[in-house]
Amino acid sequence: MLWPFGSTWRPVRWRRRDALELRWLSARTWTRRWYPQGIDLGSWRDRPTIAVSWFRQRLDGVHLASRVTLVDRERARHLDIVLVVTGDDGELEPAPIHAGGLAWFGDRLFVAATGRGIWEFDLSDIRQVRGADARRLAGARARRSRATALVAVRAAVHPVALRCSFLGRVFDDDGSPLRRVLIGEHRTDGSGRIGEFSIPEDPEDAFLETDRFAPDIARMQGAVRWGDRYFVSQSDQLHPGVLWSGPQSALTRDRAALPVGCEDLALDLDAELLWTLGEHPWRRVVRGIPFAHLGIGDGGKAQRT
Repeated sequence: MLWPFGSTWRPVRWRRRDALELRWLSARTWTRRWYPQGIDLGSWRDRPTIAVSWFRQRLDGVHLASRVTLVDRERARHLDIVLVVTGDDGELEPAPIHAGGLAWFGDRLFVAATGRGIWEFDLSDIRQVRGADARRLAGARARRSRATALVAVRAAVHPVALRCSFLGRVFDDDGSPLRRVLIGEHRTDGSGRIGEFSIPEDPEDAFLETDRFAPDIARMQGAVRWGDRYFVSQSDQLHPGVLWSGPQSALTRDRAALPVGCEDLALDLDAELLWTLGEHPWRRVVRGIPFAHLGIGDGGKAQRT
C-alpha cells in the first residue's frame, strides 16, 4: 500500500523547541538552484499538509522551473509537484514564475506570479510525466535515463493591478476562512502596497478588489489577516526577519523574530501557529511560531500539535 502522498517521497526533520521547525534532509537545504518562497496550509488525500513553493534558476539567474512541495504534517514526508503551463502548440512547459506566495482553496492553488498577476493551478488533475519530459519540466539536467515528475497545469491567469510579489489568506474574527486573499508588493523603498481581493467562484472571472493600503514597510515578503489584525513579514538580508502586526493603520514591530531571509506567511488557526520560512542556503527552515509567543491565544493547541 502506497503512502497517501504516492510512491515518491523523502523525509524531513521536525524540531520542537520554542517553535515548530522543519528542516530539509537533502541538498535542498543548501542548493543555489532552488529557492523556497511561498507557504500555505491545506489538505492532500485527507491529510493535513503544508505547501511550500520554490523556483529553480541557473547560477546566472535564468529561470528554469517552479514547483510546490507538499509536506505531510504528521508523517514528516513530502513530495514535489511541478507547476506547468500549456504552450501554444499544446505541449506542457515549465511555469516561468517566481512563486512568491501561495493561497490554497481545496483543489485550487493560487500562486503569485510577480508582475503577471495571480496564476491558478488545478490540483484535481495531477499528471505524471516521465523521462525527458519530466526532466525538462523540472528544469533538471539529463543525468538519468529514467525520471518521473508529478505536474499541476495552470488553469487560469487572474490579472491584478499590483506587482503580485506575495499572496496570503484572510480569516474572519471567529477564525472562519474567507474566500479572500491579501496580495502585496515587495519594494525596497517602503512604497509597496497590499490589496485585499475576493476569490471568484468561476476561474474565468476576475478577482474583485475590496481594499488597499500602503503600510510603509520596506522589503515586505508576506501578509495575512485574522479579523482586524494583520501580520506582515519583512526581510533584512542576512539578519533575522521582522514581523509587523496589529490593525491596518497601526502596525507595530513584534518581538518574535522571523527566520533569516524570511518569506511568505500562513495562519494555522487550528494549531495556533503562524507559519513562515527562510530562503537562504544553509539557513532554510519552515517555522511555525506559537500564537502564545505573539501575545494571542494560549498556545495550548500548538504545544499539543
